[in-house]
Amino acid sequence: MIIDATNLILGRLASYAAQKALLGEKVDIVNCEYAIVTGNKANIIAHYMQKIHRGIPLQGPYFPKQSDRIVRRTIRGMLPHKQAKGRDVYKNVMCYLGVPEDFKGKKLETIEAANIANASTLRYIPLKEIAKHIGGKA
Repeated sequence: MIIDATNLILGRLASYAAQKALLGEKVDIVNCEYAIVTGNKANIIAHYMQKIHRGIPLQGPYFPKQSDRIVRRTIRGMLPHKQAKGRDVYKNVMCYLGVPEDFKGKKLETIEAANIANASTLRYIPLKEIAKHIGGKA
C-alpha cells in the first residue's frame, strides 16, 4: 500500500497506517513533507521544540528533525513498539520525502477521512515548516 500524505492530517494518517501495518500490510508513505498538523502555529512549533530539547543531549531521548522521520516516529507511537509484534510491524512502515523512483507510475492512495478539507479548523501548518523551524532539512 502506497499512501500519498499530501494534505492529510498527521495523526489520522498515522493511525490509519498503524492499523494497516498491524493487519500485516507493508505501508509506504510518500510526500511526507506535505502532511499537516492542525492547531495554532506557535503552539505546534513550541511543542516540537520542547520534544527536541528534553533529556540529556548525548544520551537521549532523541526526536527526529526531518519530516519523513517525524511521520515514522508518529506511527511508531501508535504501535506496541516495545513488544516483538510491534517491532516486526514497524519494519514494514517506510516514509519518504517526495516520490521515490520505485513508486513513480504506481497508484498512490489517499485517505479521504484524513484530508484537511474535511476538518473544521482553519489553523494548520505543514510538516515541512515544522521541520524547518526545528532545524531539519525538509
